[in-house]
Amino acid sequence: MPKRYINVGDLETDSRSGWDGSDPPSEKPYFLSKLKLFNFEDYLNKNKIPVVLALFGLILSGLGVFLQKNTALFNNDKIEIIGESAKVEEEVSEIVVEIAGSVENPGVYKFKTGDRVENLMTACGGLSAEADREWVEKYINRAAMLADGQKIYIKSIGEDQETIINKQSDGQSANIGGGYQNASGVLGAESGTLTNINTATFTELDKLPGIGQVYGQKIIEQRPYSTTEELLSKGVLPKTTYEKIKEKITTF
Repeated sequence: MPKRYINVGDLETDSRSGWDGSDPPSEKPYFLSKLKLFNFEDYLNKNKIPVVLALFGLILSGLGVFLQKNTALFNNDKIEIIGESAKVEEEVSEIVVEIAGSVENPGVYKFKTGDRVENLMTACGGLSAEADREWVEKYINRAAMLADGQKIYIKSIGEDQETIINKQSDGQSANIGGGYQNASGVLGAESGTLTNINTATFTELDKLPGIGQVYGQKIIEQRPYSTTEELLSKGVLPKTTYEKIKEKITTF
């Protein structure tokens, strides 16, 4: 059925709706015609400061959560490293040395890394009445730093170097490796007796017959030695060269 419209004739145009009767009235609800679309750009222009502050707050919150979750991990790593360092320090902080010969209390003593021969001399009670004080003044360096496993022998009056070496070879093998030595580092090299291949310097080894720089360096690289024959078993020297020096060297 067709719609019928009122014939307004000469009626005035509806000033509110704008309908003059020539066309059907709009069927769009009145409230929709008044609804405006949300303008985001316009909103930002009017609320810049609150929006910026809100975004900044979100960023700070996210950063705080991230740091909180990862701080524990970082701290654990740091603690582990410190623990390992402390363990290494503990392992190397204590050294054990021996003093024998003409002292009041010969024996094995424990010291801290960095302690000197003077500390050892004090701990053992000093020289005994039999000590060869002239020899001590000549060969014992009281300022020398102690080394782990080191043994220092104090010569008595009338005792020669050969006697000391014979005593050492009568089963005191514990000195080998740490080194049987006076505080100068070499037994016999300064007194003209035997050169200690465990402690002699490169220059002192170079002075031995047939050694030279090449063999001297090999001897140092293959330390320590329990016996002089290890120069052969380790392939450090050929037999002909070893025969030239075997009566001039020692391992303690």
